[in-house]
Amino acid sequence: MAENPKMGVRNPSKIPPSSAPRSPNSPRFPLHLDLPDISPAAKTICEVLIKVPRNEVDAALSATGLAPSPELVQEILRVSYNYPSSAIKFFRWARQLAKQSAYSWNLMIDLLGKNELFEEMWNGIRTMRQEKILSLPTFVSVFGSYCSAGRFKEATMSFEVMDRYEVEKDVVAVNSLLSAICSEENQTSKAWEFFEKHKEKIPLDGDSFAILLEGWEKEGNVEKAEVTFDEMVKRIGWNPENVSSYDAFLITLVRGGRSEDAIKVLLELKKNRCLPGLKFLSNALDSLIQQNDANHAILLWDIVVGSGLVPNLIVYNAIIGLLSENSKIDDSFRLLDSMVFHGAFPNSVTYNLIFSCLIKNKKIKEVSQFFREMVKNECPPTPSNCAAAITMLFDGYDPETAIDIWNYMDENHIEPMDASANALLIGLCNLNRLTERGSFRENYDGLLRRWRASSIL
Repeated sequence: MAENPKMGVRNPSKIPPSSAPRSPNSPRFPLHLDLPDISPAAKTICEVLIKVPRNEVDAALSATGLAPSPELVQEILRVSYNYPSSAIKFFRWARQLAKQSAYSWNLMIDLLGKNELFEEMWNGIRTMRQEKILSLPTFVSVFGSYCSAGRFKEATMSFEVMDRYEVEKDVVAVNSLLSAICSEENQTSKAWEFFEKHKEKIPLDGDSFAILLEGWEKEGNVEKAEVTFDEMVKRIGWNPENVSSYDAFLITLVRGGRSEDAIKVLLELKKNRCLPGLKFLSNALDSLIQQNDANHAILLWDIVVGSGLVPNLIVYNAIIGLLSENSKIDDSFRLLDSMVFHGAFPNSVTYNLIFSCLIKNKKIKEVSQFFREMVKNECPPTPSNCAAAITMLFDGYDPETAIDIWNYMDENHIEPMDASANALLIGLCNLNRLTERGSFRENYDGLLRRWRASSIL
């Protein structure tokens, strides 16, 4: 039997994923040499499978004196996903000496399926049925194998025959197949077809709709997401536990340029005591930042955070950056004041976003006050903000604060200082104050030397 390099466990079942390398040119069983925690017994078995001719493998395995315990069998199978023929040979030998566990069988079924050895996979499933160890995780693996091979019809047919193998076709099985289909690129419509066929036969739950809505989110299909969401509300109502569904639907609306509709849905969620999660808030803000839509961002924020969702510092900085970029100073200050109540203490990024906004909008008095607040809270302005503030303050006839900013930079070694030094000298020249005496004059010679040495000249 030819070796097949295809592998990769994708399903959400209890089948562990293979950690074998994907390259078909890699040496046989490299993991038995590389993994620090592989057992000596497993290494011995792997060496036999590597070095001994195929017709002598059984005798060589028996000569090791090792008993094929379930633990040893599972360890070997985990490193054998790239080498199905060797795995089959080993598993047959192990079965002759000891009854294998359901978990070992499931590993073998998964290995065969991921290598698209579907006939051998079904032979194994039939044997598992005879031994009465067949269960849902086996079929979850089958769903994933067929879907990863692009054989969606066979995946759904496998679901249809589950009861013939005395495995119940319940909501968990439905969700497992939906998940396997939706994990593939642009295949949510096939999952929806399956859902439509079975929605009247099997009571579905929030996970069923979450899987579909996340699929539509990934594909950006707003129309289908709306249909699915309406179906969810009709069938299972509003439930605070369906956070994943709400997240996916709302993100789909926002990314699709339907922020007004997203806000309407948020208000309906709030009315029914349901909330999206932090994932939604973060992803929605990312989209609104790309769209430069500060108006909808603050509306969305006030609904979600006002309903009890607690944002973190990263999310706070994201929206404050958007608001500041759009000169929404009052909203920026309002959020800054609310941060500590949510345990999100503002950092230098937070303060500099607002400081930059104040500078850009030529808020002379506010810049002076905010600079002192930043210094007090040990959140220094960036060099670029310092230079911009010095220029703006001289233009706005507040040279004292401009000099205070320079002195702060000089005392705290905030580098680079060239742009700020240049702005300060130009400002003083324009005011004819270069000859003044005082605290600044004492540092004038050093400033001038710095200025002359800079690349500005």
